[in-house]
Amino acid sequence: MVTPPERFDDYMERCLYHPRDGFYAEHGSAGRAGGDFVTSPEVGSLFGAVLARAVDRWWIELGSPDRFVVVEAGAGRGSLARSILHHVEHCAAALDYVVVERSDRLRVEAAGDDRVRAVADLGEVASLLGVHEGGMVGVVLANELLDNLPFRLVRVAPGDGAGSATQEEVWVTDGRPVLGVPTAADPRLARLRVPTDGALMPLFDRAALWIRQACSLLAAGRVVVFDYGVRHSQELVERQWLRTYQGHRRGGDPFEAPGRSDITADIAFDQLPEATRIETQAEFLEQHRIADLVERARLAWREGAATGDLAAMAARSRVGEAEALTDPTGLGGFLVAQWMAAGNPDAGSVSGPGPV
Repeated sequence: MVTPPERFDDYMERCLYHPRDGFYAEHGSAGRAGGDFVTSPEVGSLFGAVLARAVDRWWIELGSPDRFVVVEAGAGRGSLARSILHHVEHCAAALDYVVVERSDRLRVEAAGDDRVRAVADLGEVASLLGVHEGGMVGVVLANELLDNLPFRLVRVAPGDGAGSATQEEVWVTDGRPVLGVPTAADPRLARLRVPTDGALMPLFDRAALWIRQACSLLAAGRVVVFDYGVRHSQELVERQWLRTYQGHRRGGDPFEAPGRSDITADIAFDQLPEATRIETQAEFLEQHRIADLVERARLAWREGAATGDLAAMAARSRVGEAEALTDPTGLGGFLVAQWMAAGNPDAGSVSGPGPV
């Protein structure tokens, strides 16, 4: 029996988030032991320690409000939340930490820490906090979330007319991809300088909408996302941007085992609302003085190495964490984008390309 065709983003939604058969519903997660991939928070506690410094700094910049909310979306098991809460200093008394996690299984684990509250969707945050939309003061964080938001796939090719182009949507029927009827390419694709050579390209409509929703929560503060990707869509042409992962191994065809592997892609940041600031993860961590924490760790290691105590061993591990987090060919090359809300000195309007 032939099943009705579904667009690729709907197929990806089902594969990852179906409440019974989806990858994250059953077993998928970040982490070294028993996980499928390692993200910056699972490298160790250093990433969270630097983020805690940033949170303290952002709180002070906003005038040290009595209530400062951190919303962490795509929180998984809560590794980053626990690390940030352990390391914050100045804003600890004001901090209200909310984790957003779609997976029931992972959300229960993240909410095991009594310092956090948990919801399943970003749309539930304002109600949980008891504020109206646009009334929150704080930060919305997301580490490697956007690459797991379902995206469309299109094939862009030359049209019949001079200078024209067509796009064909990728649909999925009986577990295999098929191309839809060619239509005139959306003008935004030309503005993004997407090649018209017949290559498949992702369209990150849901990620762009998520950024707008996150920004709409804020009266003052910022949205900060960390993810792998490129600044410009045309850079994807030379990359293997569509990937799957399972058990720390790179997979292949995303249609082979639906629901059994992670489906992800490099984010094209020019398809998102225009960010106030964008830099590499290495640059972000350096700006928030990761070097200071590493130097302290080196001193602790030198002082405690002779006795071999646990604190000294942990300090030595932190040096290795810093190298991994700032490696320009790995995690350090990830991009960090920030969108400022009103109340920040460098705030601007959230603008940029909308859905295609």
